[in-house]
Amino acid sequence: MEQFLAVAAAHFLALLIPGVDFFLIARTAMTNGWRGATGACLGIATANGIFIAAAFSGVSLITHPLLLNVIQLAGGGFLIFIGIAFLRSRARIDLEHAPSAQRTTWLRNSGLGIASGLLNPKNALFYVSLAAAVGTAAPWTLTLYGVWMFSIVLVWDVFVAVVLGSRRALSRMDRIVPWLTRIAGGFLTLFGAGMILSLAIRRLG
Repeated sequence: MEQFLAVAAAHFLALLIPGVDFFLIARTAMTNGWRGATGACLGIATANGIFIAAAFSGVSLITHPLLLNVIQLAGGGFLIFIGIAFLRSRARIDLEHAPSAQRTTWLRNSGLGIASGLLNPKNALFYVSLAAAVGTAAPWTLTLYGVWMFSIVLVWDVFVAVVLGSRRALSRMDRIVPWLTRIAGGFLTLFGAGMILSLAIRRLG
């Protein structure tokens, strides 16, 4: 029980730190509403689940330096692409999507969520480190930890989406959404450029 509490606390505290996934959910919720943002939430949780399953099953491939470098390079490029798209976007709140548009938007957001999660090497390294700390636990215990963490990621992300994407919240944020979108775009662009720059420095050093 003590180990589970330690794992749960470490994982949840990591979730509380705003990062790439948070900005993606926030921007999606404020432009598409919380229902549209649940696609991104599920995609991010799925990506986390993949890393959790790989780390807890002892798959060492995700710790291979070459693979991590590829993930970092692709992730940096992806973040720069999304960041520039945010910066160029004339985001406006749309509270009245047609059903077909909702389905298309939800699937697109889900794909963005999966890409955001899988192309963030910090996610892989975090779960590998966590798996190393609990490596002596029984398989059923590791399964419990994995299910718990996947569920918490999904629940927390949906909570953030609901808070930022509720109709009441959106009705009050119409004027600031373009500014928040630009802030998110700037953050993602700088974060992606930083990932690529740190990789280049490490390779040259």
